[in-house]
Amino acid sequence: MAIRPARAGIGPVSPEPPIADAEPVIRNEDWYGRSLTEATKYTRYSFLDTDWTEVVDEGAVFDECTFAGVGFNASRHTGAAFTNCTFKRCTFFDTRFTDCKLVGSLFRQCTYTLFEVSGGDWSFVGLPGADLRQAGFDGVRMREADLTAARLEKATVTGCDLSGTILHGAKLTGADLRGSDLSSLDPLTVEFKGATITLEQAATLATTMGWHVR
Repeated sequence: MAIRPARAGIGPVSPEPPIADAEPVIRNEDWYGRSLTEATKYTRYSFLDTDWTEVVDEGAVFDECTFAGVGFNASRHTGAAFTNCTFKRCTFFDTRFTDCKLVGSLFRQCTYTLFEVSGGDWSFVGLPGADLRQAGFDGVRMREADLTAARLEKATVTGCDLSGTILHGAKLTGADLRGSDLSSLDPLTVEFKGATITLEQAATLATTMGWHVR
């Protein structure tokens, strides 16, 4: 007699269908001041209207999670990972990310005030139309990130890898861009009056426009 292979949740000859896992949703919870560590791991969870004020995150991992209406105010994240996550209508007031990995994550309709990012990998991150005025990005890898129409007036974007980054329609007026890779910046599609750059970056932009620098 042929033996039927076992499947998850049912026995090899059981006629009963597998039992579905409960939907992983965390809603309206108060995480105020909570400490998250490397042992904290969530995959494909939804965090809805959750308060993350003053959360101290040291190495937590969130993969393919959705954060909607979450308040990250005064939270600190160091060495944490938010990979392929979606952030909707979240607030980032006095929020800091240090050496974090946010590869492939998307931000929609979020607010950013006193927002600082130092180090880490934010490649392929989607921040289209984000209001990042006076935000700080220092030494961040942002390869092929989407900053279409992002507002970065008076922002600090120093020492960042912006290779392949989409900057069409972005506003960089008065921004500090020193030390960042500007090879993907098209001066004809970006507003950058009053921005601060180095002589080397100026030569790169001139080359982009087809000028000969001697």
